[in-house]
Amino acid sequence: MREVIKRTLPYKEWDKNILVEVKFGGKMIVSLCQMKVEDDRKRNIDKAVKMIKTSVKNNSRIVVLPEMFCCPYDNSKFPYYAEQAEESEVLKAMSKASKEEGTYIVAGSIPELSGGKIYNSCFVFNPEGKIIGRHRKLHLFDIDIPGKITFKESDILTAGNEITVIDTEYCKVGIAICYDVRFPEMFKNMTLDGVKMVIIPAAFNMTTGPLHWELLMRARAVDNQVFVVAASPARDEKASYVAYGNSMVVSPWGKELVRAEGEETVLHCNMDLMEVEKTRKELPVLNHMRKDIY
Repeated sequence: MREVIKRTLPYKEWDKNILVEVKFGGKMIVSLCQMKVEDDRKRNIDKAVKMIKTSVKNNSRIVVLPEMFCCPYDNSKFPYYAEQAEESEVLKAMSKASKEEGTYIVAGSIPELSGGKIYNSCFVFNPEGKIIGRHRKLHLFDIDIPGKITFKESDILTAGNEITVIDTEYCKVGIAICYDVRFPEMFKNMTLDGVKMVIIPAAFNMTTGPLHWELLMRARAVDNQVFVVAASPARDEKASYVAYGNSMVVSPWGKELVRAEGEETVLHCNMDLMEVEKTRKELPVLNHMRKDIY
C-alpha cells in the first residue's frame, strides 16, 4: 500500500493544537482510504481499521472509506453481506476504531438490512464511537450502456428518502453516495442548509469514470462553493465490477487538492475551511440566486 501525503503548511504547524484552530472554521486534515475490496468481510474490516490508524497518525480529523468497502460491489453479494445496523460486525468495528483513534469516520457504505429491505447506507461515527448520521443512497445506479456496462441496483437495493447533513465541531457536512452526485438539486439543498463540505463514498467504473468522475466532483464543488471529498475503492481488474479509483478532494474554487490513481493508497489532504467563506465572498453566487424565479 502506497501512502500519499500532501501538505500545504510546514509540518511543524500541524500538531494537536490544530483542533482548537478547526473549531473556529480553520485548518484540518481529511484522509481518504482507497482500499482494494475483497470477498471477505473480516479482511476488509481489518484493512479498513489499519488505514484508519494510518490516517490518524497523520493527524486526520475525518477519515473517509469508499462505497461498499466491506463487500464486493456486486448485486449477487449484497444479500450475503447485508447486516442490520444494530448487529453489524462492520459497524461495531467502525465504532470501536473511531473511539480508540479519536476521529470522525465516514464509513463508506454497507448493504444495510432493515425491514426486509437492503439499502446502500453510509454511517458516520463521531470520536466517541457513536453514530451521528446515516445516509441511504437516494438515487440507485440503474444503467445500460450496450457493450460496456449494465448494472441495476434496484434489482436488490431500495432507495433512501432523506438528504443527510451532519453537524461536527468543524462545520456542517453533507453525505452523498456515488450516483447521487449526478443530481445537483440534492447538493444545492445541502448548501442552503449550511454545508461547507460534502463527502461522497463512491465507486465509479471504467466506463463512466474517465470522463465523468473529475467533471462531476469539480462541478458540485464549484456549483455550491464547498469542499468535495470523494473516496473510491482501489481498482481491481479481476473484480466483476472494476472501480475507477481516483479518490480526490476538490476545493470550493474547483481546484484539485489531492488525487489518487487506481492503486490502493491513503490520501491525506490539508484543507482550510475558511476558503469556503473566502470563495463565497469573492464570487457571491449564492447571494445572486433568483429565488423570486426558482
